[in-house]
Amino acid sequence: MGESDESAAGAGASAGVTAPATQVGHRDERADRGFFGQPRALAHIFGVEMWERFSFYGMQSILLLYLYFSASEGGLGMEQSAAAGIVGAYGGAVYLSTILGAWIADRLLGSERVLFTSAIVIMAGHIALALLPGFLGVGVGLVLVAFGSGGLKANATSVVGTLYSREDPRRDAGFALFYLGINLGAFLGPLITGLLQSTVGFHWGFGAAAVGMAIGLIQYSFGRKGLPPEASVVPNPLPRERRGLVVGIAIAAVILVAALVLTRLVTAENLVTWVIGGTVVAAVAYFIVILTSHAVSAVERSRVLGFIPLFIASVAFWSLYQQQFTVLTIYSDEQLDRNLFGWEMPISWVQSINPVFIILLSGVFAAIWTKLGDRQPSTPVKFALGTTVMGVAFLLFLPFAGGGANSTPLLAIVGILFVFTVAELLLSPVGLSVATKLAPEKFHTQMVALFFLSVALGTAIAGQLAEFYSAVPEAVYFGVLGAIAIVLGGALALATRPVLRLMQGVR
Repeated sequence: MGESDESAAGAGASAGVTAPATQVGHRDERADRGFFGQPRALAHIFGVEMWERFSFYGMQSILLLYLYFSASEGGLGMEQSAAAGIVGAYGGAVYLSTILGAWIADRLLGSERVLFTSAIVIMAGHIALALLPGFLGVGVGLVLVAFGSGGLKANATSVVGTLYSREDPRRDAGFALFYLGINLGAFLGPLITGLLQSTVGFHWGFGAAAVGMAIGLIQYSFGRKGLPPEASVVPNPLPRERRGLVVGIAIAAVILVAALVLTRLVTAENLVTWVIGGTVVAAVAYFIVILTSHAVSAVERSRVLGFIPLFIASVAFWSLYQQQFTVLTIYSDEQLDRNLFGWEMPISWVQSINPVFIILLSGVFAAIWTKLGDRQPSTPVKFALGTTVMGVAFLLFLPFAGGGANSTPLLAIVGILFVFTVAELLLSPVGLSVATKLAPEKFHTQMVALFFLSVALGTAIAGQLAEFYSAVPEAVYFGVLGAIAIVLGGALALATRPVLRLMQGVR
């Protein structure tokens, strides 16, 4: 489900995007052990994030089906390829929105206010999907959920960081508990929404996502007063005289998007292409700004150059991994044998397999890296392994390629998703961590944004690639993409030494 990347994302956000964890000298923070030995306020952030992930993945697990199922099945009857493109564009927009959410927290409102407001926006989006008919509900709902999820994703973990001083020994355990909540939500969401979708209809599934978000929001609204003042700090306030310019730019952006849609330059069919293009432009601009800045030293510039191969590997990884929500959904609908003792499992339940493996394996990987200490693989090697293993996961589809209905055993998909998870744990948790380590002193935010852009670009490309899934033989599709990922992973492994030289002492 990408939830280990969120853990890394949150940690990176607290280090470089939003307000950093502060030294807390005016209160005895360790005396507060009201939530499993952790600060009582953690329970409220745990709750809102768990229910947000419940709603996010619950909705996303049935979204593609809603778009391409026929009207008689309760769907909108879109072409599969176009529907997959919309899902990819939406996923990319979520990660793009994290940059906006982090900026608003940094310059205008602070992390806590952005988190609370984002939760309200998310709930409104799920309500729109549940109640508004047809494409109107999809358009309004996905825009609201994308912007809201981006704001919450960028700031929830930063707020957790404010509950602890840097020296508090409970800090890592608190984050581990928080990430458990994330994956519990990601596990339960597809189970509930999928069951409702398959029994009483799509809008009941979307409604369950809205109810879940409402539960999290209500719980958080009661507990947010107990958060430390640091959670509401605006670390780099925007000067009052520049606020008018920002409002003007925002209005102009909305008008531009509306004009593109009304003139049909942007359509449902080409939306993912626009998202990919915009993300590429943003990433190139970020790299140029950092590399050409006079505030960047020669060592820092070298480290940024060392980040470029990691950025490319990250894009390749996410472009395959995020097909869980596009190609794997179609595959589970058309070829997976979902019969369990005479009962047919809902399609979306496949999306709950990955969170289980994340919960089981995260501690294993942490123990392995801790045991190896300085002998553990360097970051480029981990990225290379993650990309290669992701390619291998796609090759594992080949024995079942081209089969008909019920031709793929459920156990085979469980095994393939196990390999997905291994690949994720090799690459995702270290992504934002290395971005903050390689970031020039004056550009921490931009480097964290660059990692988010790699995830956004990979997610959007996953939607674009899915458009070819039905156009070519399955063996070609899985074989070519798997081979490309393995080649890229191998190339990065061979380039480890020069990349490490560019990273100037950062491993």
